[in-house]
Amino acid sequence: MTTNLTSKIGPDASGLAERRRQKAEDSDQWGRRADGTIRPWYSTLIARIVMIALSVLFLLPLYWMVISALKSDEELAKFPPTLWPQAAEFGNFVKAVTAMPFLQFFTNSAIITISVVVLSVVANFIIAYGFSCIDWPGRDKVFYIVIATLFLPFPVTLIPMFDMWARLGAVNTFAPLIVPAAFGSAFYVFLLRQFLLQIPRDMLNAARVDGASEWTILWRLVFPTARPALTTVAIFAAVGAWNDFMGPLIYLQDERVQTLSIGLQTFKSVNAQDVSFNQLMAASFLVILPLLILFFIFQRYFIRGITIGGFK
Repeated sequence: MTTNLTSKIGPDASGLAERRRQKAEDSDQWGRRADGTIRPWYSTLIARIVMIALSVLFLLPLYWMVISALKSDEELAKFPPTLWPQAAEFGNFVKAVTAMPFLQFFTNSAIITISVVVLSVVANFIIAYGFSCIDWPGRDKVFYIVIATLFLPFPVTLIPMFDMWARLGAVNTFAPLIVPAAFGSAFYVFLLRQFLLQIPRDMLNAARVDGASEWTILWRLVFPTARPALTTVAIFAAVGAWNDFMGPLIYLQDERVQTLSIGLQTFKSVNAQDVSFNQLMAASFLVILPLLILFFIFQRYFIRGITIGGFK
């Protein structure tokens, strides 16, 4: 009976969110608001102009990075600078990869990022479920304490955390960068809780009356509905772990376990007297390329996780 109930309620809740999103997209496509009223023609035009201008502003550094990576040393020294390389030097990417143990750094970054993403999604989802879908005494007060940790400065915990991991013998290992993700993040918990609070209580209570355990409700009812929000958390966690510089700088002192963020700084410092900016830009582009691919693949789910407002 529990299986029948979960199979009926879960897809219906997900379908509600999907139909609402589709309705909003259809309304936008035909120049109408969600309530059916027609938008003024100039409001859409102004919005598109602003979006295009902001897109150009944010894409300009990426564009300059790519063309700098494809230029030769002589062309980089020209003034005024050229807006497109006269002869693309793809060999700069090969030189950037071979100038440092790029593959080893990439592997280390990938291990840390994947582990952090998995732990962040699972841990924060379970914690947010407890703060949103289960009623227990003092729940909101404890949640406020969790949110208060967002205002705790990072330097305050830096020395105690390093001392703890050093006593555990975990320096020069991935543990200090991965294990904390298993204990949740106040920001991710807040994001998921706000999403889960909009799930109909009647759906959860009906499952409990039917005899479903909290773990069954968590994974068979709530999880399918919360996938857009979980995807958002996964993207945030991946970007944070991949770009993390301070953590690897503090805990990873051995070159064999260092990440790409430290490798770029090492590449720059080793060649401080004669920095090849084209190779540096090539290495920088290779570092951010996985994040660009990740976003373009999951951008639809990311936007849904941010924009879905609730259920009707």
